[in-house]
Amino acid sequence: MAITDIPEYAHLSESDVEALGAELDAIRADIEAARGERDARYIRNTIRFQRGLELAGRTMIAGSRNRGLWWAGAATLGVAKIVENMELGHNVMHGQWDWMNDPEVHSTTWEWDNTDPSAHWKHTHNYIHHKYTNVLGMDDDVGYGLLRVTRDQRWRPFYLGNLVYNTLLALLFEYGVAAQHLELGKKRRTPEAKEQFRRDLADVGRKVGRQLAKDYAVQPTLVAAAAVVLGGDKRDAATAFRKAATADAMANVIRNLWTNAVIFCGHFPDGAEKFTKQDVDSETQAEWYLRQMLGSANFRCGPVLAFMSGNLSYQIEHHIFPDLPSNRLAEIAVRVRALCEKYDLPYTTGSFPLQYAKSWRTIAKLSLPNKYLSATADDAPETASERRFKQGLPEGTRLHATVDPLTGRRRGLRSAIKSLRERRRTRVGRSSQVVERRAA
Repeated sequence: MAITDIPEYAHLSESDVEALGAELDAIRADIEAARGERDARYIRNTIRFQRGLELAGRTMIAGSRNRGLWWAGAATLGVAKIVENMELGHNVMHGQWDWMNDPEVHSTTWEWDNTDPSAHWKHTHNYIHHKYTNVLGMDDDVGYGLLRVTRDQRWRPFYLGNLVYNTLLALLFEYGVAAQHLELGKKRRTPEAKEQFRRDLADVGRKVGRQLAKDYAVQPTLVAAAAVVLGGDKRDAATAFRKAATADAMANVIRNLWTNAVIFCGHFPDGAEKFTKQDVDSETQAEWYLRQMLGSANFRCGPVLAFMSGNLSYQIEHHIFPDLPSNRLAEIAVRVRALCEKYDLPYTTGSFPLQYAKSWRTIAKLSLPNKYLSATADDAPETASERRFKQGLPEGTRLHATVDPLTGRRRGLRSAIKSLRERRRTRVGRSSQVVERRAA
């Protein structure tokens, strides 16, 4: 099932893991030493750009007397919300800009344009998710308590609705994020736990109320008032209110769908591995780095797509260094990829549409019981363990890297996965030939 011995799965010795960790520490030190005015200018320009975009979107919505302007306003506001949530809110609250000591972009003061209170998000995301990334029973982001995304989750009839649930989650993603911290399915047995839940629920209720008021009451009312001032009657005001409210709703849906897609591309494509609780709490910094590298996935992009994803197109690098500035992840990625080459580790990436399609494929496939699935629980695209490599090996054999005698190159995890796939293709080819001969 899930990976139980991470260094062994990676075909690394204890000294290999510590050496890898030291090289990653060196990358961190280099970036921290290089932070400066260029980075500060980047985040301030991003804030100005986002605020200008939001003003433009809301202005177009206010004047949307035709469908084209309505769509332009909704789309522009949607993009503004994406930038605020992804490149600003997410990254600022990770503490990526705390080194500037600027209260405007500090993790302790930023409140984002989302229904989830920032304090809740920093606990569920910064602490739980990033500390226990993809650890079953610890990281609630493995399926969000709603979806079956690994065979390690016992199948229940409820999961037949996997595709429906994910569609609703994508459309209403901000509310799913807001509910995550509440752990609605958790039993609270003590008075203290019940009181904490009531406080958390009240915090969410207040934040949801503020967001609803801003998008569906305050702005539509201002737009309706402007319509009257410009000579319209009550019918014109009602139409203006409705158009503003529906445009804001569309902007939120655009933001929710995009955020869902980016996050799923980083966590659920093939190669984003899952782990057991074993030894996680006693792991070294280097072992934590290794788990982040194996449990995350990137997607290929240019500068525009990287910006629109909050630079989470570099999810591997973000998970290794969650508090380093997002605008530095592209250069960090070059060095991390070189380390993957050196230690023969997989660097999981692909095009944005392909990574997202793989996530949906997994969600669709795992809506069914295991008996209807073809691969084993230790060697499936979405669920793997060290046992996938041990078939035919003596009991107690430990996986380790070797050196190719012809090339002198290290042969580790990436080579082992490649060999496994080649053997599988050979078996499939032979089976097809047998079938063809029998048919003849």
